[in-house]
This record gives sequence, C-alpha cells and structure tokens, in this order.
Amino acid sequence: MTQSSVFPLSSVQLTGRSESHLVRMTCGHSMQAEAAEAFTQLQSDAREAGFDLAIVSAFRSFERQLAIWNGKASGQRLIHDDSGNALNANELSVDELVHAILRFSALPGTSRHHWGSDIDVYDQAAVSDDYAVQLVPAEVSSGGVFDPMHSWLDERIAADKSHGFFRPYASDSGGVAVERWHLSYAPLSLGCAAQLTAALVRECWNGCEEKLLLREELDAQLPTIIKRYLAVEENWCPARYYPAE
Repeated sequence: MTQSSVFPLSSVQLTGRSESHLVRMTCGHSMQAEAAEAFTQLQSDAREAGFDLAIVSAFRSFERQLAIWNGKASGQRLIHDDSGNALNANELSVDELVHAILRFSALPGTSRHHWGSDIDVYDQAAVSDDYAVQLVPAEVSSGGVFDPMHSWLDERIAADKSHGFFRPYASDSGGVAVERWHLSYAPLSLGCAAQLTAALVRECWNGCEEKLLLREELDAQLPTIIKRYLAVEENWCPARYYPAE
C-alpha cells in the first residue's frame, strides 16, 4: 500500500462523513494507509505465533454510528449493563440511558472508528467459520476463546513490538468500559483525538439529515461527555508516540 496517510483530517473525515482518507484492504475493511500497513505487519507476527489476527470492525461511518445510537436510544437495539444483563431503556432516566449507551457505543461523529486508525479484532483460527463474534468480555477474558491471542498481544504491546497498535480502553476510569478487542494505531489516532472538539461535533450533528435521538440532553452534557467518554488515559501508549509540542 503506497498511498500516504492523511493528516490532519478534514472535519468530514474526522466525523465519519467521508471515506476519502481510507484505503480498502484485502480483507474488505478500510483504514488509513499507514495503519493498514502496520496491521499487516502485526498480522504476520500473529500468524508466526499461531494466531489468525482478523478484523471485526475497522472504519465505521457516521450513518452507521447514528443507526447504532438511535437504535439503542429508542430501545430497538439491546443495551446492557457491565455484567452483560439486558437493560430496558423505558425504565431508565435520561441520564442513565445516555450513560448506559456511552459505556459501549460512541456518539455519532466521535467514534474512533471514524478515523481509519482503530479496529476491533479477534482470532479467526480459534472459532469455526460460522461463529458470530460478539465482542463481549466473556470472549476475551481469562479462559475465553480469544484470550490466548490477546495475551500474546499484551506481551507485544508491553514490549512496544505491536507496530504502533495499543489499547485505548485497557482500563476502566468510569467512562467507556474495558474493550480488550479494541486496538488503536497511536501514530495517527493521537492526532485525530486532538482535533475533535465540542464545536466540531455539534456542527456535524447540525448537518445531519436524520434526527439524533436525545440531542437536547447530549448538547447540554457534551463537554462532560467528551472529557469522560472520548478522552483516554495519558499512558495508554508510550510517550514517544505523542506529537512533539
């Protein structure tokens, strides 16, 4: 892949309303070129270790994220608590509903999957071809079907031999729940995170043809939401990947 990665992203690229910053990979998913090349290298390392590192989700458009959000906000899609128990949206207060959704799903326009730098992964060799990956803690925790591959990834990440991929949601600080399956290509995602602002998110929502459910509540809480659910811990990747100031 010879195409250069795009930086900084335009507002429509950053918020998932354009795919012009992406390349199509042989697996059918799309990422920025630099991240795609790095993933290919990590995938090769995994293959040598006996794993088939595969992508469940890479780029996700604004429209797709909006459908997920509205589906959960309306009760048409499942929402669950940290233990995996289903929640009834009609029995939650607005604040409780917003928090329950944000624990596992990003606001449209703010998803790291918009950037072409972040992926959800699994070990394709560990399951049958008809296995439906759920992306739930039971799959990746100790004894889970994908735990061996993630334990191998843990070692690579700790040694900074993961070709720039790290876990932004490795720990729970009260915002997004732990997502062991989520990898982020730090050389690109750090810059994208720095670009995202409340004003940019609101501009994105204002240009949306389909209504964003809970918009009034989200507008009122947006600065707090960005701080709690978009920001990740500073030590999620080695300091050498942060842009020089």
